[in-house]
Amino acid sequence: MNQNERKTVLHRMLLLIAVACVIMGLYAMRLIFLQLVNGDDFKAKATNTTDYNFTVTAARGDIVDSAGRRIATTATSYNVVLNKLLMGDRDLDAMLQQIVELLRENGESWNDTLLIGQPDAAGRYAFTDDDSSASDQKQLADMKETLGLQQYATANDVMEMLVEKNELQGFSLEWQRVLAGIHYEMDRQAFSNVNNFVMAENVSAATVATIKEHSLQLPGVEIVETSARSYDQSDIIPAVLGRVGKITAEKWKVTDSNGQVTYPLREKGYNMNDVLGISGLESVYEDELRGKDGVETITRNSDGVIVDTRLTTVPEPGHTVQLTIDSNFQRAVDKALAENIDMINRVYNTGTMKAAAGAVVVLDVKDGSVMAASNYPSYDQNLYASNYSEYSSDPSLPLFNRALQGLYTPGSTFKPAVAVAALDSGLINQYSTVYCNGVYNYFKDYHPRCTRHGHSGNIDVITAIKWSCNIFFYDVGRRLTSDVYDAYAYKLGLGQRTGVEVGEALGRLTTKNDSNYTASLDVQAAIGQGNTVVTPIQLATYAATLANNGTRYRTHFVKAILDTNTGEVLSETKPEVMDVIEGTGNTFELVRQGMKQVPSTISGKISSYPVPIACKTGTPQRSETYASGKHYLNAMMVAYLPADDPQIAIGITIEYGGYGARTGDLVVDIANAYFALKDGSLAQQAEEEKEAEQAQQEKQDASQTDAAGQTAVGQTADTAAPQAGQAAPAAQDAAPEGPAADTAQPAVQDGPDAAQAEQNPDAIAPEN
Repeated sequence: MNQNERKTVLHRMLLLIAVACVIMGLYAMRLIFLQLVNGDDFKAKATNTTDYNFTVTAARGDIVDSAGRRIATTATSYNVVLNKLLMGDRDLDAMLQQIVELLRENGESWNDTLLIGQPDAAGRYAFTDDDSSASDQKQLADMKETLGLQQYATANDVMEMLVEKNELQGFSLEWQRVLAGIHYEMDRQAFSNVNNFVMAENVSAATVATIKEHSLQLPGVEIVETSARSYDQSDIIPAVLGRVGKITAEKWKVTDSNGQVTYPLREKGYNMNDVLGISGLESVYEDELRGKDGVETITRNSDGVIVDTRLTTVPEPGHTVQLTIDSNFQRAVDKALAENIDMINRVYNTGTMKAAAGAVVVLDVKDGSVMAASNYPSYDQNLYASNYSEYSSDPSLPLFNRALQGLYTPGSTFKPAVAVAALDSGLINQYSTVYCNGVYNYFKDYHPRCTRHGHSGNIDVITAIKWSCNIFFYDVGRRLTSDVYDAYAYKLGLGQRTGVEVGEALGRLTTKNDSNYTASLDVQAAIGQGNTVVTPIQLATYAATLANNGTRYRTHFVKAILDTNTGEVLSETKPEVMDVIEGTGNTFELVRQGMKQVPSTISGKISSYPVPIACKTGTPQRSETYASGKHYLNAMMVAYLPADDPQIAIGITIEYGGYGARTGDLVVDIANAYFALKDGSLAQQAEEEKEAEQAQQEKQDASQTDAAGQTAVGQTADTAAPQAGQAAPAAQDAAPEGPAADTAQPAVQDGPDAAQAEQNPDAIAPEN
């Protein structure tokens, strides 16, 4: 390179450097200008963010038995949740289609409560409501009102409105129905930037994995871990425990008679898709079990970028509700009741109606706490949803809470109440007698009878209770009148609420205000007939009050409220006296002597039981007859033991059970279970039975696996392989959450005109 060329290169380099310096100077000047002139504006823009708060549901508190064993608990489950904030500007319907396809591949359903089916071949839609369901009819009416349609609008009218509203015209009819249902549900859940949409609940692990695999294509579609109610001991008092369920539109939006709309649950801090107790103890103790929800805060800047996600409020789990029931003892009573009903059906064969249902309640005499509340038949809490149709159609009504809501004529179990009234009022004493010749001849045109089973002649109160002499109580009842003995029966716990935390039937006693009242009805009511009906839990409360010499405690299921994290006792149910009969002289001692002698009149284990038992049988007629006009009978029993130092009280009802004496072995089985509970052997026995059941189940599973393997080997490829293009499983409709027991009735209630003497199905009914 010569000198001229070098000069040229140098000049060019200098020129480039000069140009670069100028450019850099301009940039520097621009930056200075922006900093000095517009700096505040840019700073404000950079810090201009918006916080969005989302609820983090707290775990529901446990329900445990008296020993701390879990009955109801919370189990981790997974929901598919749509976060509108994180979805951005993506095509919502396209994403919904993709999600639906993924759910279908795994056999999952999604939230869709739109009561319209898929269109037929002609493109016509039809409502899928149940004409007999008030809930369905209200939902349809609310849907039409919300959409601005007249109540006579057809399913096609509704779909047309939903398609137009959500701009679904470009989709096939089938997809229009699917997407319209999801949009409808989104509206019901108030889907927005601050309120997520739960699209699918309790999905499988396979679905969780599938959704996460497609997370890049599905922004804002999240798998959210949540708590679902599960039952570790699903056979323990399911009807008393009750159920949880999602908030319905009816509960969320309440319209009063003046048309005023309120949202009571929202005011309490609930969200539309929250779960709450809807029946039983789950509902009564909702405030304790619910817990306090947490808050997750998502921060987005002005450009729409998520800059922070944090848990600003930690959720607090609900409190633990501890019951008075020991689950091992409850299960033993359940078993004893089932075996007693089976024995009655095997040994006795009277008429075509067999004993198929019954109830037992066992109380702690000292404080009124419920130790067991058995219903037969019953149901499995974990199978409620899947077996709801079977349960609800069963004529034996397994969903019905007979122990608390079944109303039954007490029969001769009522006689100790009349004895207390007569002794305490001074009408009779221990030496007073009534002559029994088998027929009560006080009335000219009405002559009720007595079997004179084991007795005749002059009968005192102890003997009358022992042998259940009708003539004695006819005469005493007539002289007392129902006004007097009813007042004592109320105080003893019959015909009124026991105080339990969950719903119970009130029952009633026969009174002079009854429309069919006659003087003869007074004498029939004195032996527990007439119009008198009571519940098994009232019978147990009554027995406990007799055992306590007239002191009646509030009957209750809950022992304490505990802190779930620490186990600390936050509150405890104290014994509460509801009523007292002072009892003059030896009133209750005489009644006890009579009841202590009843077991000697009953064949079976109870007559020779080493621990003294005080009891009274009852054999009330049912309205149905068989053979030559003989009435079917219920078997009733009240008992407490040990008779001289009462610890537990028992009330028993067996529908179509026949004579009350047939429940004697059941009382003994309950007593044995109680003493086993006290000495600790019941828990050991329960554990051994559990291990045996598990071993048997494992053996059965292994046998089924072997059989399935052998079958598979013998199958051809054509029959074993799934066919191409096979349709995905259809989404299953969930069973109703509400308890069927709320509307169920006993199979047959005792008629108000039922009248019969103890162990005498030929007794004459009073004239109505």
